[in-house]
Amino acid sequence: MNNLKNNTLLHRSKKLFYLLIATILFAGSTYAQQKQLDSGRKYTLNSIKVTGNQSFNEQTVIAFTGLKVGERLYVPGERLSSVTKKLWDQNLFSDIAFYVANIEGDLVDLELYIVELPKLNEVTIEGIRKGKKKEILNDNDLKPGKKITKNLLTNTKNYIKDSYKEDGFFNTQVAISTTPYIDSLGTEVGQNMLIRIDKNDRVKVSDIEFNGNDALSDAKLQRAMKNVKKKKFYRFWKISKYTEDLFAEDKASVITKYKANGYRDARITGDTLIIKDEKNVALNIDVEEGKRYYFGDIRFIGNSVYTDGQLRQKLGIKKGEPYNGVLLAERIADNSDPDADDITNLYQNNGYLAVNINPVEVAVRQDTIDFEIRIIERNEFYFDHITVVGNKKTNDHVIYRELRTRPGQKYSKRNVVRTIRELGQLGYFDAEQLSPNFKFVDENNGLVDIEYSVVEKGSSQIELQGGYGGGGFVGTLGLSFNNFSLRNLFNGEAYQPLPMGDGQKLSLRAQASTFYQTYSLSLTEPWLGGKKPIQLSTSFSHTIQYLYDFQSREVDKDSRFLITGGSVGLAKRLQWPDDYFTLSQAVSFQHYNLKNYNTGLFTFGDGYSNNLAYTLGISRNNTATNPIYPVSGSNFSLTAKVTFPYSAFNGVDYKGLRAERDGLEEQLADDITNVDIRERIAEIDQERFNWLEYYKIKFSGDWYTRLVERLVLRTKTEFGYLGSYNNDRGIPPFERFFVGGDGLGSFSLDGREVIQLRGYPNQSLSNNDGNTIYNKFSLEVRYPITLKQLASIYVLGFAEGGAAYDGFRDYNPFRISRSAGAGLRIFMPAFGLLGIDFGYGFDPILGNDQPNGWETHFIIGQQF
Repeated sequence: MNNLKNNTLLHRSKKLFYLLIATILFAGSTYAQQKQLDSGRKYTLNSIKVTGNQSFNEQTVIAFTGLKVGERLYVPGERLSSVTKKLWDQNLFSDIAFYVANIEGDLVDLELYIVELPKLNEVTIEGIRKGKKKEILNDNDLKPGKKITKNLLTNTKNYIKDSYKEDGFFNTQVAISTTPYIDSLGTEVGQNMLIRIDKNDRVKVSDIEFNGNDALSDAKLQRAMKNVKKKKFYRFWKISKYTEDLFAEDKASVITKYKANGYRDARITGDTLIIKDEKNVALNIDVEEGKRYYFGDIRFIGNSVYTDGQLRQKLGIKKGEPYNGVLLAERIADNSDPDADDITNLYQNNGYLAVNINPVEVAVRQDTIDFEIRIIERNEFYFDHITVVGNKKTNDHVIYRELRTRPGQKYSKRNVVRTIRELGQLGYFDAEQLSPNFKFVDENNGLVDIEYSVVEKGSSQIELQGGYGGGGFVGTLGLSFNNFSLRNLFNGEAYQPLPMGDGQKLSLRAQASTFYQTYSLSLTEPWLGGKKPIQLSTSFSHTIQYLYDFQSREVDKDSRFLITGGSVGLAKRLQWPDDYFTLSQAVSFQHYNLKNYNTGLFTFGDGYSNNLAYTLGISRNNTATNPIYPVSGSNFSLTAKVTFPYSAFNGVDYKGLRAERDGLEEQLADDITNVDIRERIAEIDQERFNWLEYYKIKFSGDWYTRLVERLVLRTKTEFGYLGSYNNDRGIPPFERFFVGGDGLGSFSLDGREVIQLRGYPNQSLSNNDGNTIYNKFSLEVRYPITLKQLASIYVLGFAEGGAAYDGFRDYNPFRISRSAGAGLRIFMPAFGLLGIDFGYGFDPILGNDQPNGWETHFIIGQQF
C-alpha cells in the first residue's frame, strides 16, 4: 500500500515539474514578444482569427472590425482600441480582447477573443397579477432574443421596485435569476429569466404632524394635502399612501393654502419621513409662516378697452382684504376653468386673443402690498379659416352647423369652448378626444385659423335581450340609428351598412311576451330645413295587451286592450335668457280600446278612451362636455302636458254623474253581485273618460359638480303633479305616477310615469292604480374607470329618497322612502347604457313594517 502511494506521489511530482518547465518557457517567449511589442514598431497584419463563445460567423465579425490582412498597425495601438470600442458599442458581448498569437519579423498574427451575451428565451414572473406582468414585460422590452446584460437586470429590478414604490409599496422585494435553456440537441441557445416579486404590504401614513404653524391648524393643512392622506378607518374613497412625487405636490398645496390666507412668505423649511414599522410611516413637516399681509392699492396699467371700474368689478378684490395670491391669480386667469369669469376671458371673449395680464407687486408697506396689474392688450383677432378633420361618416354640414366660430367673426374663447361642448353633445364623437387646434395665428393682421379634431365613434345601438318580467318571458329587439341619413334611404350606394351621416335619429323597437306585443317607431330631425336648430320629432306606437292571470299564468285572448298612438313635436333653441335654453312643443294622441278587459284599473271593460294632449316644455342644458359622463353644469326641464277642458263646453252634467255613481257605489257595497249596478257604473265611467281631461306638471333638475379630479357629484330632484280641471269629472286612470325600482318602462303604454327609486321593488311605493303626485331627491357620487371610445365605465354610490301621494292633502315632501347603495355603469356605442345597482331600502313598502332591505336592479338603456 505504501509503495502505491509513493509511486503516485512520484508521478504527480513529474507532472508538476514538466508543467513548471513549460510555464517558464511560455513566459520567456511571451516576455520576448512583449519586449518586441513595447518597441513601438508597426506590424503587418499577417492573419486574424476569432475565438470564444459566440454564434456569429467568423468572417462576418472580421469584416465588421474593418481589419484587413496586410494592414500596417501598432500592436497595441489606437487602431485596435477603436475596434474594441466599436464592438463594445454593439452591446452584444460580455468580453472582448485582442491577443497576439505569433510574431515573425514584422508580421503579426492576432486572435480576437469574444464572448457573446446570452439571449433571453422566456420570462416568468411570480407573485403579481397578470395585467401587471404584461406591463413589466412591455416597459422593459423583455422579449425573446433580447441580450441579457447587467444593465438589463439592474434596470428591470429598479423599475419594478420604483413602480410599486409609486403606489405605496416601499418594501417590495425583487429577485431575478437566469438559467440556461438547452435545446433538443443539448446546445445552450439562450437563458430563461425568473422574476420573483413580493410587494409586501402597502406602507400607509399613520400620522402627519406640522411644526411651526400657529395661524393654520394641522387639520386645515392636512386637508390641503390632496394626495398623501393620513389613514383613517372611514376614508374608503382615498387610500393612504406615500410617494415622493405626491408628497412634493402636497407641499406645494400647503404653501398655496397659506398664500390663500394672506401668508405670502410662508415656506416649508424641512420635512422628515419616519419609518415606524414595515406598514406605517409618519411625516413631520416644518413650516415658517411669516406674517400676514393685506391688499393695498390696486392700479390697472395699459387698459384702454375696459375702464378701471369695469376691471375692478371683475377682479372683485378690495383694498384692506387679507392678501390671497391664489384668488388674485384666478381672478386674472383661472386656468382650471375655460369658462371662468376672469379678466383674461373678459378680453379673450371680445377678440383680444394675445392679451397679456401680469400682476406686479410695486410696494410692500409693513403688512400691506400694493399692486399694479399691467395689461398689454395688443390688437383684436378675427377667425379666418375654420376646419374640421377626422370625420369620415358624419357629413360636414352636420358638424359645421354646430360650430359657434365662423370666418370673419371676432375671436371669442367662449365660442371655442362652446363649440367643443356642442360637438361632444352630438354623441357622434369621442368627447374625451375633442380638441381645438390653433393652426395659424397672424399677429400682424389679427387673424387666427382653428382646426377642430374629432374622433368618430359608433353612434348606432342595438337592443337584443330576453328575460323574465311582467309574469312571463319577455323578448326585445330594438335598433337605434343616432346619425341616420333619411335622404339617402333609397340610395343603394349609401348603405354601408346603412345610410348614415346626416344627424337624424331613427329608432325601431319591438317587444313581445305571452300576453302583450308592443311596436314603436320614432324619427328625429334636429335641424328642420337645415338652417336653424329647430328639432322635429315624430313617433308612432301600437300595443296589443291580453288579459293575464298571474296565478294560473293563463292568457285570455278574448279579452284585449289595444293602444294606438303617435306624436309630433317641435323644439327650438332660444337666445333668451341665454342660448342654453330650449323651448319644446308637442301634440300627442293615444286611443285606448278595451274589449272584455275587466281589471281593477278600469271600471269599464268594454269601451274606449282618447287622449289628445299638448305638451309645452322649457329646458336648459349646459352640462360639459361628455354626455355620458358630465363633470360640470346643469340640466333642468319644466313641462306642462294639458288636454282640452272638454267639461267646460260639452254640456255633460258631471256633477250629476258623480252623485249617481256615489249612490251606486253605496248600493254595490250592500250587493256586490249586482250586475246591473256594475254595468251602470261602467257606463258612467265610459262617459267620464271617453276623452281624457287633465293637466300634468313635471320638473326635473340635475346639477354636476366636480369634487376632486374626476370625482363628480350629481344632485338631482324631481317633482310631478297630475290634476283635473273638473273635480266632479275626476282624474283619469291614465297618466299616473308609479314610484320604486329600476325605473324601466312598464309594458303598458297607458301614459304612466315609472319613477326610479332604487332599493325597492318596481312600483312598490305607489298604489295599484298609481298616484297623482310624486317627488324624489337624489345624490350620486361618480368616478370613471375608463372613458375610452370602445367603452365608458364608471362606478357610483348613491343616496336617494322619494314618495308618491294622492293629492296635496296627503302631500308631505319630508315623508319619503330612503335608500342608499352602489352601482356600475357601462356604455358601449353598439349597445347603449348597461348597469347594475345594489340598493338598500331603509323604509318598509306598502303593507310591511320592516325595512325593505337589499334589492338588485339591472339598468338598460336609461338616461345617463
